[in-house]
Amino acid sequence: MPRLSRTDALLIGLTLFFKVALLALGAIAYGPFAGGTIKDPVDLLAIWNRWDAWHYLDVAVYGYMAHDPGITPTYSLTGDLDLFIVFYPLYPWLVGAVNWLVHEPVVSGFAVTGVASLFVAPFLYRLVRVDEGHAVALRSAWFLLIFPTAFFLHIPYTEALFLALALGSFLAARTGRWWLAGALGGLAALTRVNGLVLIPALAAEAATQWFERPSEERRLRADWLAIGLVPVGFAVYLGVNFLVYGDPLAFLRIQDEHWFKSLAPPWEGFGVALQWFEIGNPDERLMYGGMELAFTALGLLAVVHAAFRFRASWFAWMIGNWILFVSTAFIVSVPRYSLTLFPLFVSLALLTRRAWLLGLLTVFSIAGLGWLAVRFATGAWAF
Repeated sequence: MPRLSRTDALLIGLTLFFKVALLALGAIAYGPFAGGTIKDPVDLLAIWNRWDAWHYLDVAVYGYMAHDPGITPTYSLTGDLDLFIVFYPLYPWLVGAVNWLVHEPVVSGFAVTGVASLFVAPFLYRLVRVDEGHAVALRSAWFLLIFPTAFFLHIPYTEALFLALALGSFLAARTGRWWLAGALGGLAALTRVNGLVLIPALAAEAATQWFERPSEERRLRADWLAIGLVPVGFAVYLGVNFLVYGDPLAFLRIQDEHWFKSLAPPWEGFGVALQWFEIGNPDERLMYGGMELAFTALGLLAVVHAAFRFRASWFAWMIGNWILFVSTAFIVSVPRYSLTLFPLFVSLALLTRRAWLLGLLTVFSIAGLGWLAVRFATGAWAF
């Protein structure tokens, strides 16, 4: 990669600013809203260790196991340690490596996430700049950093690592470094299942580059075979399933039985989301019904825009991810998953060429980010 530019430094600085601001906001809100106290720096981080973060950190500490030995885990519920194969291994493996040195899982989780988060905005900026220029690329990175669920880029979740790997893969392919693109894609598929969407996305990028050349210069490139490295990452995950459970598809059964997540037509998930308006309390109607459907609709609008405006590889990424989000019997966490839809931020950047629109959307997005971050840090569901 080229050396650090002034824009890279700016984006890294903004990433660090929001990281510190969100940690401070959580600490300020934790006392009055959650009734707790923060006694030391680890407590400052621990208030963000909730839901999936617990499980990732316990995998980092104990590894995967087919039978819970009955011990009390560091964070999760007793009896759950044999269920965590549904959480892909690269992130907890990295956290475990750091934890071997520092012996504090929460700190280790924040360290891995923190390093990965520094690459996300610069990679997005560089990728978008190739086709859209400096101004649009910079606004795209800005909207990513202030997206209402962007606090997940700073806490022990996989969002920062996955986005850094996926964007790095796109950028490497766009600039002709296909073996690097395939290697990063394989690591992305070892981090999240939607890393597999890089297979059609990178294939679409290869086809686009083929057609962009004059007909007399078109030729097959041997390094396009690097796209085959993406499923290797997923194959490693299947291998872990086999070694631990004796079944490479064990994660599907566990995910269905204990997380109520299985492949289903999109209308099933939509129907469940709509049911929350009938059976839920006001907060459940808002979070499980309204917010899930609103972000699903936002993603669909971005998919349609990508189909007409952006490169075929970007559209393949958008439609593949969106279909994964909604093809489930229980739609949940779409606002968080939407962080992976990076062309969405480019669409917002194109929409806000006028200063007043940029300012309005910035205020609205930062307000949403602050509200959801406070909810999460104080123990309320926020995806």
